[in-house]
Amino acid sequence: MIGLISATAAGAAARDRLAAAWPDRTRVYEGPVGDAVRAAFAQCEQLVCFLATGAVVRLVAPLLSGKAADPGVVCVDEGGRFAVSLVGGHAGGANELAAEVGELLGAEPVVTTATDAVGLPGLDTLGLPVEGDVAGVSRALLDGEAVALRAEVAWPLPPLPVAAEGAYTIRVTDRAVEPDGREVVLRPPSLVVGVGASRGAPAEEVLGLVEDALREAGLSAASVAELATVDAKAGEPGIVEAARRLGVPLVTYAAGELAGVEVPNPSGAPLAAVGTPSVAEASALLRGGELLVPKRKSAGNPAMATCAVVRRPGRGRLAVIGLGPGARDLLTPRARAELRRASVLVGLDQYVDQIRDLLRPGTRVLESGLGAEEERARTAVEEARKGQAVALIGSGDAGVYAMASPALAEASDDIDVVGVPGVTAALAAGAILGAPLGHDHVSISLSDLHTPWEVIERRVRAAAEADLVVTFYNPRSRGRDWQLPKALAILAGHREPTTPVGVVRNASRPDESARVTTLAGLDPATVDMMTVVTVGNTATREIAGRMVTPRGYRWQEGAE
Repeated sequence: MIGLISATAAGAAARDRLAAAWPDRTRVYEGPVGDAVRAAFAQCEQLVCFLATGAVVRLVAPLLSGKAADPGVVCVDEGGRFAVSLVGGHAGGANELAAEVGELLGAEPVVTTATDAVGLPGLDTLGLPVEGDVAGVSRALLDGEAVALRAEVAWPLPPLPVAAEGAYTIRVTDRAVEPDGREVVLRPPSLVVGVGASRGAPAEEVLGLVEDALREAGLSAASVAELATVDAKAGEPGIVEAARRLGVPLVTYAAGELAGVEVPNPSGAPLAAVGTPSVAEASALLRGGELLVPKRKSAGNPAMATCAVVRRPGRGRLAVIGLGPGARDLLTPRARAELRRASVLVGLDQYVDQIRDLLRPGTRVLESGLGAEEERARTAVEEARKGQAVALIGSGDAGVYAMASPALAEASDDIDVVGVPGVTAALAAGAILGAPLGHDHVSISLSDLHTPWEVIERRVRAAAEADLVVTFYNPRSRGRDWQLPKALAILAGHREPTTPVGVVRNASRPDESARVTTLAGLDPATVDMMTVVTVGNTATREIAGRMVTPRGYRWQEGAE
């Protein structure tokens, strides 16, 4: 819950905008400002104060107890120009809140935490349990000192400017180790504990068994991601309570699924009881991994619980990102966030240049020239399979004549794949031309590098006969100068010579050019690979220099 406090009419107006936009996230505190701040500080996870920063500092200073417990506090000035992260930038989420508030109110977010100010991810904001000298290692990163990364467990992390060796260390491990003096230990959720239990098994027996197994194997309970068991035990009180005390979810599987898992220690008892020869080992191993602790029984007499521990490899993450047509303001916020999240960037060199300034320090860039699409796709997938957080970029929308298709053809289910949509060339050109895509439309690439011309020609002919608005991608190059005239000729057999045609080159870029001509008047020699050609249907009209395709055909019938 976010507490909202204001003192003036202008502040109340901005406050109410936030309350209206986030009705389920916010609570307005009325009355004297001091009382309101104190109440919100005690009751909310975050505060947005429409007050002077000095006033807020004086009000919250006596309430502060520590960065792990204090709520995040954001201040918005009287003019609504700045949203300042004042307290709890990392742990309290104030930096992210300042960005959200700024986006909604049109204010500039201001962060004062050192790592965020220079684009480094905070070690305590990675979503992983963290121990050790966070301040010292963070300071070393900021000062450019050598910080070594020791990844004992492969896990996708955001970019960090690390080295092979250094006086300071970031250690990624699920082992029960104590951090050294100049070390930060990050604990990834890499361990899965499979559990089985007899009816009525006490929670203390289940939990004690799990804790003993982890301790004797030298594993950290902070890296346990989940407890797993058979569906028949989904409501077993001892297992449910053990998961609650460990602070992890309980996941369950059907007995038939577990019965198909090969395990080292099958048994007839669970087969007779729940229909699978293994519960603990099979439920831990079902989604793959390394068996670190084979099935073991609790110390009770009789033993009422079993457990097994598996280390699952960190799943790499591949974000396939569409950068849009080129203008920075047409790059989506989601694309920006994914670019900053990735530790490895793969892309065409000229597209990398477009967004290089948005990357965090330490991002590894793998760029190549034109004509290496399949190689880039393979490289991105291979990096993700190593457990990296990878961004694969393309222009427009990555799923339209771009990198998503070859990448997903390479990817299997051993990595996570995220698609980030972008503004396509057809949409960017359509917005410049007016409204040419107001009715059914189709995009066709005239490049025959990957598609035989006979197939392309058949598609153009079908679009012509169906009276679809057609956008041509890759219309003409030095080595392909006859395809566009041929395609236009096919369309001309079904449309009037006066049919509007829009020609847009470098849509949204500084050297953008656009014109509206006709099917008869278009000179193909004026078109190149940086151009998008949109041919209207029989209802498309030029109005005030703009292409307009009506949403229905009544306009055309009325005109006739």
